[in-house]
Amino acid sequence: MLATWISVAIICALGAMSPGPSLVVVLRHTLRGGRMRGAAAAVAHSVGIGLYALLAMSGLAVLITASAQVFRAFQWAGAAYLAWLGIKGLLAKPSPDMEMVPAGTNRGAVRDGFFVAFLNPKIAVFLIALFSQVVGPDTSWPERAVYASTAWLIDMLWYLLVAWLFSSPKWLRTLQRRAVWFERIFGVVLLALAARLLVETLR
Repeated sequence: MLATWISVAIICALGAMSPGPSLVVVLRHTLRGGRMRGAAAAVAHSVGIGLYALLAMSGLAVLITASAQVFRAFQWAGAAYLAWLGIKGLLAKPSPDMEMVPAGTNRGAVRDGFFVAFLNPKIAVFLIALFSQVVGPDTSWPERAVYASTAWLIDMLWYLLVAWLFSSPKWLRTLQRRAVWFERIFGVVLLALAARLLVETLR
């Protein structure tokens, strides 16, 4: 089991480190509200990953990916949410002292972190593809729990590391002085990701 677990851990780490909307959302909240806001988004995102991992283990996630209508509904919802976040970023305004006002709350970070994961059906596809290689009818539930927990824990640790690094006092103030431009760049990136997801849905 150890060799299998190592393989699962490596693949989960590579998946977590892949740049995408999740990284953008965690960075956005880190620059907006500091380390605690970024950490809140990171932990909430990992909850979404952990939930999909459990669903993949139980087989329920297969229903999401097997039904074209359900899968498309998740894609539409995900694209709409990313577009909403992108518009918010584009409309960001600088504060008088040239620093980003920590608008919003940890609750907003938790909401964005969770939904950017939960409304991405590709995560279900990724986890089903991964776990189908290591989980069989004879795999015990304790073993399944270990694999699901691995996906959750690695995702959480990676994005907590991202929040910690980008909230370092050495350069957080410098980043926050330019945060409105980062916010707008994030907005453009999120809108582009939403558009790509929409195009994939229409194909």
